[in-house]
Amino acid sequence: MSRARRGASLFLTPAFLLLVCAASAQTLKLPSHDKAVLKNGLTVLLLEKRGVPMINLYAMVKTGAAADPTGEEGLASVTAGLLRKGTKARTAQQFAADLDYIGGSFEADANADFSSVGAEFLTKDLDRGLELFSDALLRPTFPQAEVEKLLAQDVDGVKGAKDDPNQVLLLYYAGYLYGTHPYGRPAGGDEVSLKRIRRDAIVKFYEGNYGPANTLLAVAGDFNVAEMRKKLEQMLGGWQTHAETRASISAPASAKGKRLLLVDKPDATQTYFAFGNLGIAHNDPDRVAIRVVNTIFGGRFTSELNEALRVESGYTYGASSFFDSRKLPGPFGIFSFTKNETTTQAIDLALQVLQKLHKEGVSAEQLKSAKSYIKGQYPPNMETSRQLAQIIATNEFYGLGDDEINQLEARVDAVTPETARQAIQKHFPAENLAFVLIGNSSAIEKAIEKYAEKRDARPISDPGFWPPPGK
Repeated sequence: MSRARRGASLFLTPAFLLLVCAASAQTLKLPSHDKAVLKNGLTVLLLEKRGVPMINLYAMVKTGAAADPTGEEGLASVTAGLLRKGTKARTAQQFAADLDYIGGSFEADANADFSSVGAEFLTKDLDRGLELFSDALLRPTFPQAEVEKLLAQDVDGVKGAKDDPNQVLLLYYAGYLYGTHPYGRPAGGDEVSLKRIRRDAIVKFYEGNYGPANTLLAVAGDFNVAEMRKKLEQMLGGWQTHAETRASISAPASAKGKRLLLVDKPDATQTYFAFGNLGIAHNDPDRVAIRVVNTIFGGRFTSELNEALRVESGYTYGASSFFDSRKLPGPFGIFSFTKNETTTQAIDLALQVLQKLHKEGVSAEQLKSAKSYIKGQYPPNMETSRQLAQIIATNEFYGLGDDEINQLEARVDAVTPETARQAIQKHFPAENLAFVLIGNSSAIEKAIEKYAEKRDARPISDPGFWPPPGK
């Protein structure tokens, strides 16, 4: 169930990658790129990267799933998914055939903060590739038959995903943590909301949000900057902005005290659990220190969490922690899974590791190891034109400059045990926690009562994630 899974994904986004660093043996530097604003208001970022005859386009429409109307969750994602399913010039089949003819790729989706549209093709097919990209972005027709087909596929996908708690745990967690705040909504929708979406709502969403003034486009690859800018003006310069319907989103409220949601899956032999609170916004000044600390705590295979829960105790095959940074504070979470009979032992141990982090902080030796690890992870994430287009677009979207990349080595090296301690105290919640468990209620319900005085429950067969219908 691709859309629901994308809504739950927290680790493979450009936002996450920007928290990582370069290899210590080199100085990481983002290639220079040009920025221009076309006459119609479209912001264009152009990064010339010679050597491989490929071109990548990555557009970010500055409206995402957080703007979905209540009760129509999934609207932004469905709108993006339909861009290639029929245009004024092509049917869905014709678009697919023309794309295949040049060996290109095209994808579009939405997360909480923005909708994205990407394409890749060979430099020799530049004109045809740009024409296909602009056709889908500027002239979709949203045929009724394609609307019905995609919505049916997404509904089936959500239902199927609930057979695997690993696919939906973070959707329940986000919903329970954020409640009715837009960040609690499943980006891919649910069984109820998807059935409510109609073609006219999709058209309205597109016309109110897809426009040059609300979009930025990054292009990276083997091309001449001046020529590319001229071609973009020809292809996209006629795109006109509609009356925009963007609404501001208020800051979410942190969880207070401890509360727990148990999602009953009667046939489960394992319990999947996540707990935490709000994390950080994408531009939080402590983001680098947080990345270093989280690498030690739960961000790599040799982390404290994984060592305790997997290596030393054998309770699980994996335990991790994450920060999903967004325009407003995204979630922080610790998650793992274990057999029914070791549910409380695993959760207790995860809480103990968190308490140890607060009590002892991190050592200079741990910092040295984490810094080397992080620095070694980044270069492969900015090798291709696709990666570079996403990085420069993401920086622009979140209001960050090239120093977000160019100064990362120095910023990582500047993290000390004291700055790490401050980041722990401020950003790694230990007392105010929201817990979500998916498991066999009859096997674990009594044992987990100790984690929170406020407890909620629902069967996994109920439609949606959270809040329940009527709340």
